[in-house]
Amino acid sequence: QVQLVESGGGLVQAGGSLRLSCAASGRTFSRSHMGWFRQAPGKEREFVARISWSAGNTYYADSVKGRFTISRDNAKNTVYLQMNSLKPEDTAVYYCAAASGAIYSDWGQGTQVTVPS
Repeated sequence: QVQLVESGGGLVQAGGSLRLSCAASGRTFSRSHMGWFRQAPGKEREFVARISWSAGNTYYADSVKGRFTISRDNAKNTVYLQMNSLKPEDTAVYYCAAASGAIYSDWGQGTQVTVPS
């Protein structure tokens, strides 16, 4: 099991930037694929981005492609989500998750990102 703690959320004006962090502990973080998800009020949780354990592969939802960047530092057991050009529709609780095989089995508690319209 991996324990995950997100941080870095907050209120930012449209067009601004935030960097979310997800600190991991527990089973071998460096061998886990990691993902970021978000859930807006009244909506289902949706995929945002993922990164392979070696950081060699990344993948993004179309809605954030070109604006968000996922990265990781295995020496620090941390995964990041750099969010630029934020829009009101990016408002959500953001979660990081660790994959065990093909399943995201471990989740953080989430961090709120608010972009006023």
